Amino acid sequence: MSEYHIPVLLDESVSSLVTNPSGTYIDATFGGGGHSAEILSRLSADGKLIAFDRDSDAIANRLDDKRLVLIHNNFRFVHNFAQLEAHRAARDIRSCEVDGILADLGVSSHQFDTADRGFSFRYDAPLDMRMNTRAELSADTIVNEYEQEDIERILRIYGEVDNSRKAAALIVAARQKGRIGTTGELDAALKPLLPPYVEHKYLAKVYQALRIEVNQEMRSLEKFLEGAVRSLKPGGRLVVITYQSLEDRMVKNFIKSGNIDGTVVKDVYGNVQTPLTAVNRKPILPKESEIALNTRARSAKLRVAEKTEGGAKGRNS
Repeated sequence: MSEYHIPVLLDESVSSLVTNPSGTYIDATFGGGGHSAEILSRLSADGKLIAFDRDSDAIANRLDDKRLVLIHNNFRFVHNFAQLEAHRAARDIRSCEVDGILADLGVSSHQFDTADRGFSFRYDAPLDMRMNTRAELSADTIVNEYEQEDIERILRIYGEVDNSRKAAALIVAARQKGRIGTTGELDAALKPLLPPYVEHKYLAKVYQALRIEVNQEMRSLEKFLEGAVRSLKPGGRLVVITYQSLEDRMVKNFIKSGNIDGTVVKDVYGNVQTPLTAVNRKPILPKESEIALNTRARSAKLRVAEKTEGGAKGRNS
């Protein structure tokens, strides 16, 4: 396995995930294979791991282990492929439930550090930001072809960018003089809004917003969470590592209520109906020693939930 990505909260996440060494698990975000390798190290010869990634670079970084099935696709289809693997193993497709599912959200170290992928403003590179390099939509298309109000909405909602309306106006004004084709040209267009000495913080929000839109991350996360619940067996664990407030709020709401809005549904007796129970009421955070070695860990939060018997649990709120 090459040095592709430094896994965050490695021991904490895998220890929370693996409860049955002979079970079947899913790593929904394979990346550099760090979490997958640790999961496999804790499984017996009868254990199995299904891993997903939509990035071709990650797929090329596969691990050599017969217990691993690596799928080149978006983790939003987790339930479809869990069913497919059950069928391939000659099991009843209705018994495709797995013992645990792990997702490490966000961008991998490799994606940030590969200049021509366009994920980082540290490099002057083409505006790309596609996790799946076969996808049609790129950051270039958004910046140069989206309507101003749509760019403003993306920056405001996905990046919580200050002065998002002004930022969108600056982008549109710049592209009227010529197509904005690189990260450097985008940074230059936004220069009047960049606060002195902390330009990187503003640009980080802009790049996050564009990346989320390019890869439809919020929609994929919603579909993943819905599919994960359907794929887990009662008592199975859902383990998710988040890095920004939008995705963390979505995961927290889903664990609480079974939907991304956090809308609590009760039965006729007033019991809350939700398919998951939080294992850790507060998110697990990286230790200072880990943050010192891996700055990406600074914003990481680990949430763990367990599927309730029958997929829903009645409890008084």
